[in-house]
Amino acid sequence: MTPIPDTTQKQATAQGSVIYYRDGKTVLARKGVDRKNVALAKVPKHVRDAVIAAENRSFYEDGGVSFKGTARAVWSTLTGQQLQGGSTITQQLVRNYYSGLSQERSVTRKFKEILIAMKVDQSKPKDWVLEQYLNTIYFGRGANGVQSAARAYFGKDVGELSVAEGAYLAAVIQQPSRFAAPTGSDLAAARYRWQSVINAMGQTGALTAAEVAAQRFPELTEPKKPFELKGQSQYMLEQVTAELNRRGYTDEDISGGGLKVVTTFDKKLMAAASRAVNEVLPDSTPKKVRTGLAAVAPATGEVVAFYGGRPSQAGYYDTAFSSKVMAGSTFKPYTLAAALDNGFDLSTRVDGNSPLRVASASKPIPNDSDRSYGEIDLVQATQNSVNTAFVDLGQKVGLDKVAKTAEAAGIPASQLERHQSAASFPLGVASVSAVQNASGFATFANKGVHVEAHVVRSVTDAQGRKEVVKPVTTQAINQQAAADTAYAMQQVVEYGTGTAARLYDRPVAGKTGTTDDSASVWFNGFTPQLAAAVDMFRDDNATVTIPGYGTQFGGQLPAQIWRAFMTEAMAGKPVEEFPEPSDYGWSSGWSTPDPDVPDEDYAPPADPDEWDTPEPEFTGQPDGDPQVTEEPDDNRREDEPDESDPAPTELPDQQQPWENDDSRNEGRGRSPTG
Repeated sequence: MTPIPDTTQKQATAQGSVIYYRDGKTVLARKGVDRKNVALAKVPKHVRDAVIAAENRSFYEDGGVSFKGTARAVWSTLTGQQLQGGSTITQQLVRNYYSGLSQERSVTRKFKEILIAMKVDQSKPKDWVLEQYLNTIYFGRGANGVQSAARAYFGKDVGELSVAEGAYLAAVIQQPSRFAAPTGSDLAAARYRWQSVINAMGQTGALTAAEVAAQRFPELTEPKKPFELKGQSQYMLEQVTAELNRRGYTDEDISGGGLKVVTTFDKKLMAAASRAVNEVLPDSTPKKVRTGLAAVAPATGEVVAFYGGRPSQAGYYDTAFSSKVMAGSTFKPYTLAAALDNGFDLSTRVDGNSPLRVASASKPIPNDSDRSYGEIDLVQATQNSVNTAFVDLGQKVGLDKVAKTAEAAGIPASQLERHQSAASFPLGVASVSAVQNASGFATFANKGVHVEAHVVRSVTDAQGRKEVVKPVTTQAINQQAAADTAYAMQQVVEYGTGTAARLYDRPVAGKTGTTDDSASVWFNGFTPQLAAAVDMFRDDNATVTIPGYGTQFGGQLPAQIWRAFMTEAMAGKPVEEFPEPSDYGWSSGWSTPDPDVPDEDYAPPADPDEWDTPEPEFTGQPDGDPQVTEEPDDNRREDEPDESDPAPTELPDQQQPWENDDSRNEGRGRSPTG
C-alpha cells in the first residue's frame, strides 16, 4: 500500500546550467542549482568508503534501514524530544530524492520513509542508491552533489580528491553549514569530525593503520563569493535566456537541466564596447542620454559585442537589444539597396531639389535649409544624405520593395508596416534597435546574404548531446547590389557626413542618421569582417545635447564611439577590401568630394502632417515614456575630426569568426533558407 514514488523532487535532480562566452571556457553566468551529476565509477573508491564509514557502515549489508537507529528516532518523536537521526544512506536518499515525502517530523512520515527505503533496497542495486545519494546530498557552500562539492571545497574534480579531502567531504554531510568555512571552535569541531571519519575508515578496513596515521587535515580553498552579475552580464544573460526560450528551452530546462550554453559574446570585445562608450562620452553627459552599441559578424550573424547602457541608470532596460528609436538616415541604405536590387544602378539620376512634391504627401518635402542639389546620381545622394533624392528614389522603386528589402535584411515587418505607405518612409521614420541596424548593415558586407542575428552558438545537455545553432540565412539582395550599396556608403565616410568614423588602416562603409531635433542620432558602419551600430537618444525623447559639445548629430559622438570600438576590434585583423562596384570609375564625380556639402545633417522641425506620416510610435522605452513626435531628416555635415588616430589596443588572443577567411566564404556561400 506504500509504493515507491514514480517522480523525484525537482531540487534533488536539478543540475544548474552554465553560460559561457564564445570561447566555451570563460564562465559568463550560472543559472539554477549548483550540481553536476557524475557516474559512481568516476567517484574514487576512497571517497565512497569515507561516506559509507561516516554515514552508514552497514550500507552494503543492511536492508535499507537501521532498525536500532530508527527505533531510537521514533521513540524520541513519541516522547516529544528532538527528532534523532539514525537514518541509513538509503533512507536519506528516499527522504531527499522522491516526491511525496515531506520533511515534517512525524511518526507517520518516518514509517512511510522506512517502508519505501526497504522497497528501494529490494528493487534497486546498492551502487545505484549510492550514486543517487552522492549526486543528491547537500554539502554546504551552495554545492549539491559530490562533484560540485569537490569544486567548491578543493577547486578540483571529484576524481582528483585525495583520501583526506574525500574524508572531509564525508564529514561535512553531518553539518554542512557549520563546516563550510569553519573557524575557531567550528574548525576544532571540523577537525575532530574529520579524524573520526578517518578512524572509521580504518575500522571498516578501507584504510590500513599506517594509512590512517599518515593522513593530514586538508587545506580548504577560500569559499567563492555568490555568483554576481555585473555590468553588461545581466543584459547578456537576459538575451541568452530569451533566445533559448525561442529555441524551445523552457526556464526549467535552463535552471535545472544542466545545460552548457556557449554564447556568441566575445569577452574582450564586450569590454572594448564599454570602453568606447565610456571613454568617448564626456562626464558632462546628462543621465537621461542613453547610448547603445551592437556589433555583428556578417558571415555568421553572431552578436559578438554590445553595450546596453549602465544597469544602474537604465534599470535593466538595455539600449542595444530592447530600445528602439527612429532610424533616421541610417535607413536610406535599405532604400538604396532596394533600388539597386530592382534594376536601378549607381548612375541613376534622382531629384535632389527642394522642396519635392509627391502626390501621396499633402505638402512638399524639404531638404535641410531647403537646399537644392539638382539631378544627382545615387552615390552623390548617399554621400550627401539628400532627403528629397531618397524620397524620389522610394517613389521610383516602390515603397513596398523598400520595406521588403529592409525586412529581408533583418528589420522585423511589424516595425515597418505602419510606416511604409508614407512618402517619408525612406528617410527612417521606422524605429529599430542597435542590434537590428547592425544586423541589417551586415547584410551589405556579406554579399547581400542576411544571416539571422543570434547570441547562442551551441547548447550541450546533461547527457552530452550538443546542438549547434544554425541561423536562418536569406539572400536579401543580389551580390552586385550589395557591392554597389557598400561603395556608395564608403563615400559617406570618405567625403560625406561620416568622416569622423574613418579608420586609419582600412576601408569603411557607413551612414550617419539624425532625426528631427536630434531626438535620436546614429552612426552605422562596417568593414568586410564586422558591422557595428551606435545610437544615442534620451529616455524622454528630447534633443540629445551634451554640455560643451552642443546638440548631437550622427557624425559627431556616435561616429567617434564607433571609431573607438572598431579601432580596437579590427586591430591586427587582415585588411580586406570591399568588392568593386558596377562600372567602376565610369561615372564622373562618384568619388569626388563635394566642397559645398552643408555644415549640418539635420532639418528644421516639420509639421507631422506635412509629409503625411503615420501617428508617431513609442521608441521602445518602458510604458509611460514620451513618444517621438518629430520627423527625421538628415543633411547636416559635422566638423572634420582630429586626424590623430588612437593607437590600436591589444586584441583578444582567440581567433574571431570575422577574421577567418574560410568562415566568411562559407557564410557567403550558404543557400538561402528563409
